[in-house]
Amino acid sequence: MKKDIHPKWYPDAKVLVNGEHVMTVGSTSPELRVEIWSGTHPFYTGTQRLVDTEGQVDRFLKRLQRREQIQAEKVTVEEKKSSVSLSVEAMELGTRATKALVAAEVTTVGDVLALLEQGEDALIALPGIGQKALIDIKRFLRAEELIS
Repeated sequence: MKKDIHPKWYPDAKVLVNGEHVMTVGSTSPELRVEIWSGTHPFYTGTQRLVDTEGQVDRFLKRLQRREQIQAEKVTVEEKKSSVSLSVEAMELGTRATKALVAAEVTTVGDVLALLEQGEDALIALPGIGQKALIDIKRFLRAEELIS
């Protein structure tokens, strides 16, 4: 075996917590400085203590805040999707186009979307709906992010 390859062993190494000697153990260092030991750990003491190592708490709070932000964004997207149940009056197309849609029993934005899925001609075929109304309808649907 090679000589002097093992570190020096200290059988009476001191364990220090906040500068206070709390116990003696065997170690390769003469002193061990620790922040937590069984006398201060929340599991053993029954108390809560917040230990922030390298900003872990800050990182957790940032993740929590980001998660809440993402959930709020999901809610707004779902609200926009629920705009399908809005009446055609909310589209503000003008009285002639709105009356034409209502007369054709197209009363919600969802009904307009269903007609638009059949093609632009299905909307233009309705009496009282022209190119300008079609453009306004598409503009509204894009603003509500219902079509691309």
